[in-house]
Amino acid sequence: MQFFGGTEISPVSAGVNGVGEQRPHDQDHKLMFGLLFSLKSLTAKMDPTTPDKANLGVPQLPGQGCSFHSFRTNTYKLTFMESPSGIKIILVTHPRTGDLRESLKYIYNLYVEYVVKNPLYTPGTPIRCELFNTTLDQYVRSIS
Repeated sequence: MQFFGGTEISPVSAGVNGVGEQRPHDQDHKLMFGLLFSLKSLTAKMDPTTPDKANLGVPQLPGQGCSFHSFRTNTYKLTFMESPSGIKIILVTHPRTGDLRESLKYIYNLYVEYVVKNPLYTPGTPIRCELFNTTLDQYVRSIS
């Protein structure tokens, strides 16, 4: 999991815990992965249209079962998209931000154009494409 952006697009600093201490970014990655895994599992279990209910905690394939797009707290809104290939795109914004699903699709298209089609990129490695980072940063700033 790789994070892009900074405090300009997030209502709170991503690296500060509740008591104002810095926490490692790998802890943020684990927390975000656990949150998304749990929410995907919960929404699949609660899906009223599927007679076969998956057990809570059982991994789901991308596009399998019921999915969620966003949730809101009193301090932030998390918007989520998972591509058919399993790429997860997450935006954390102000709680009053509107629907960002089209923005997530646009970000995925940027990823395909600048990363997937880049012959120097090896899948599964951290993204080190300056053009992608710059374009993504400009786009995210334009929607915030």
